[in-house]
Amino acid sequence: MSAPSDPLDAAREVLRLEANALQTLAARLDENFAECCRALAECSGRVVVLGIGKSGHIAQKIAATFASTGTLAFFVHPAEAGHGDLGMIAQGDLVLALSNSGETPELLGLIPQLRRLGVPLIALTGAPESTLARRADLCLEAAVEREACPLNLAPTTSTTAALALGDALAVALMRMRGFRERDFARSHPAGSLGRRLLTTAGDLMRAAERVPRVESGTLLRDALPEITEKGLGMTTVVGADGALLGVFTDGDLRRCLSDETDIHRTAIDQVMTRDFLAADADALAVDVLLRMMDRRVGAVPVLRDGRVAGALNMHDLIAAGIQ
Repeated sequence: MSAPSDPLDAAREVLRLEANALQTLAARLDENFAECCRALAECSGRVVVLGIGKSGHIAQKIAATFASTGTLAFFVHPAEAGHGDLGMIAQGDLVLALSNSGETPELLGLIPQLRRLGVPLIALTGAPESTLARRADLCLEAAVEREACPLNLAPTTSTTAALALGDALAVALMRMRGFRERDFARSHPAGSLGRRLLTTAGDLMRAAERVPRVESGTLLRDALPEITEKGLGMTTVVGADGALLGVFTDGDLRRCLSDETDIHRTAIDQVMTRDFLAADADALAVDVLLRMMDRRVGAVPVLRDGRVAGALNMHDLIAAGIQ
């Protein structure tokens, strides 16, 4: 194949070759793939992914994808395994070994030790008749017709095929295990999804002592300093037993002023909002945010066992990345 001289033509040729290789790979999948998935799902220990060179880079990515999607996995460099890191592999584990040629000496040299440990071996290789494929318990074929490299030398199409096959394994295992968004978020607590699916109102709320609070019967004029001092744009109104009866917001105050309500004579109970929005401390913060946006509410009390435990306003949620 002559290499296109135009860089755009070259890029399109690479993508065409690799896309065709993946289509061929998909058509070639059979019951053997399902058997590999079952072996991975039934592994009582860890999935140890091995590879060296470019296959090593792909192996690291596959291990990381497994680990973030519910399959306990990690990468071990085959050369390091021969110098002590083999101790990281134990009975109950399963090894997934990547080698396009299937003849990588560092991998083949580990097979006797894996056999002594009783660790099953799945080979992911472009050479189904290779030594690695023949000595493995199961083999996933990732053969490609040619590399996208114009010299047919640099691992390109072959590494794409191996990577895609690893992704296919990970996604198939996710579906077998019923892995959901919340499970994914537990592995990604620092990411936006983790914040959205794991952070509760209780995690972000302002502590109870920072929440404006007045007792039932308080005159409006006496409640205003509490609202101003604590800067939440509202105050809670509680009964003698501490139960939350209502809230009085900046919007309620504007309505009072518009109606010329006498703040010196009017008790807050007469003008407070009784149909108020509140959040349970265990509610997901993202759900609280959506309810606040729907009701056009700037701040809400947060309750635990029916009592005010704290409060949240819109700025708290947005600052925490809950959006």
